[in-house]
Amino acid sequence: MRAYPILTPSAIVILTMVLGACGGAQGDSTESGATNGALTNADGLSQEQIEKGVGPIQSVSLTDQIDQALARTGEEIFNMKCTACHKMDQRYVGPPLGDILTRRKPEFVMNMILNTSEMIQKHPVVKELLAQYMTPMPNQNLTEADARAVLEYLRTQPAAAQ
Repeated sequence: MRAYPILTPSAIVILTMVLGACGGAQGDSTESGATNGALTNADGLSQEQIEKGVGPIQSVSLTDQIDQALARTGEEIFNMKCTACHKMDQRYVGPPLGDILTRRKPEFVMNMILNTSEMIQKHPVVKELLAQYMTPMPNQNLTEADARAVLEYLRTQPAAAQ
């Protein structure tokens, strides 16, 4: 009789993440420049969801002027909730965020903050980040106003200047 090893819960999680990261090139067609919002990728997301994320935030209006009071509130929230995993200019537990607004739309950032679990499950970019960093972003239970304040703080970062 052949003995089979028993997988520990952590081994199952790692195996699931590794297998989930092996998606092939099926979703590449919509990510390579298609702009029709009706098109979907292999995960069933529209181009708009690829760009803006999955969640309650469909549109964010930003002015050229930074709201300094909102940014200070966002900095306080960021220091309390985010610095355990994120730094602005270096890889840490999670990716660096100083230039996040040059890489992602504001809606994406806010949806990642507010709708973490669904973004991890459905969004191909977030799945790639999970495979790279091996640590899922926890839900910090922030309100939409909190997420907007963090976004405003991220706008103050030197790499965010465009």
